[in-house]
Amino acid sequence: MYTIIGSPRTRAFRVFWMLEELGLPYETTPALPRSDEARAHSSLGKVPILLDGDAAIPDSAAILTYLADKHGAFTAPAGTLARAQQDAMTFRILDDVDAVLWAAARHTFVLPEEERVPEVKDSLKREYGRTIARLSDDIRGPYLMGDALTVPDILLTHCGGWAENAGFPEAPEGFAAYLERVRARPAFQTAFALRSS
Repeated sequence: MYTIIGSPRTRAFRVFWMLEELGLPYETTPALPRSDEARAHSSLGKVPILLDGDAAIPDSAAILTYLADKHGAFTAPAGTLARAQQDAMTFRILDDVDAVLWAAARHTFVLPEEERVPEVKDSLKREYGRTIARLSDDIRGPYLMGDALTVPDILLTHCGGWAENAGFPEAPEGFAAYLERVRARPAFQTAFALRSS
């Protein structure tokens, strides 16, 4: 039995979705970032954190990769060219999409008000728009890597929703169609419903 520390309204949503895709049981502790519960398992105090027995795994991308590898699903096998290409897409999303959204969030509500630079958000929105346009051209099939959902799809689809909620540029037609396909998956729908429960 896994335990997810974090609310499905945060990046922890990615872990809820992955566990639903895998059909595995889990418990949840809906702790907030920097809460005592989060800091008890990670010095950074960030969520999500996955508890597997006595081991705590922080960082949503690390958790997704761990679960995919451990259960042999939603990933190409380690040590293969397909896995290297998948990892390249994962890192691209983290560097060019997730990091841009996180920078905008920091300057909206995360940093103390006196440290925020709201003017940077316009530049970040333009950067996001360019990145998504390029990524849309690189979708290889119904999913990023082809015919099967993989870890980078979970990351990118979550980022797409984050961008929509944050008022980032409207998704290009190809990317919007991709998001619609991925969001139609039953496991996504189940995890998404947890956000309002």
